[in-house]
Amino acid sequence: MKIRLVNSGVFTPVDDLQTTLTAPAEGFYWIDADVEDLETLQPLYNLHDLAVEDCLSDEEQRPKIEIYESHYFIVVNSIRFDDEEIFLRALNIFLGRHFIITVTKQKINELRILKPILWEQEVSEADRFLYLLIDLVVDNYFSVGDRIEARIEKLEEDILMHTKKSHLNEIIGLRSEILWLKKMLGPQKEVVNTLNKKDLRLIDDQLQKYFSDIYENAVKISETFETYRDLMGNLREAYQSSIANRANEIMRVFTAITTIFMPLTVITGIYGMNFDNIPETHTQYGYYGVIGVMITLGVSMLLIFRKKDWL
Repeated sequence: MKIRLVNSGVFTPVDDLQTTLTAPAEGFYWIDADVEDLETLQPLYNLHDLAVEDCLSDEEQRPKIEIYESHYFIVVNSIRFDDEEIFLRALNIFLGRHFIITVTKQKINELRILKPILWEQEVSEADRFLYLLIDLVVDNYFSVGDRIEARIEKLEEDILMHTKKSHLNEIIGLRSEILWLKKMLGPQKEVVNTLNKKDLRLIDDQLQKYFSDIYENAVKISETFETYRDLMGNLREAYQSSIANRANEIMRVFTAITTIFMPLTVITGIYGMNFDNIPETHTQYGYYGVIGVMITLGVSMLLIFRKKDWL
């Protein structure tokens, strides 16, 4: 657990947790905690049992905001895209008048990026810290969306160039991840909308208006992932069409080969009969003549097929 006094974007480490119970003369306290630290923090800050239970739960938490008497409890999902896999990591936030507590099970990249922003903008209010943090979380969905779009384009190019059976598994896997993200974006969008519209006493009225900009971005992201879902449907159709075309090409080649060999089979069948009186059977060059006719016939048919673009 790390405790800092944040004043005008300057971080001052705090060693005594009891000090944070009283509002500082200027600035606010930021407590960056792990879930194990909640056992200590809950009685000191009177954190609601249900909120602490949500933080400790191993189940995936939906984004939400809970209004309690002394603090707000907010859950948003940070997104990561590593090794072609998408991960959502819960960011639990307790917002008070003079403090903000962030609780995570894994490292959240947005918390690291936020520090220089706080210094640059000389932040001294906990609610402004919340605004900047959620803004970073939502903006990160755009960068992940760009990578998903690039992956879709590459997959489409690979399918058009050379279709493989593994492409279908990629399509199904990526579509499932997009649907999962789309499902989680709905509640997160509503959280931002609540911060934008609801009368919240712990958030300054002037600052609350800025959440409308985050909400617009959240709507854009939701629409973008809706588009990605449609693109995955089109990609699957392209895969099936490519497989069907490939099968048709193979069948066309096999049909052409079969057609070429049909008259040759007739000739060999006729001269393979066990009759004594078959024309040219006993001539000196009969064998070579039949072979020549067969080669000429086969080559001629092949040239005709190529000229008609059947092969």
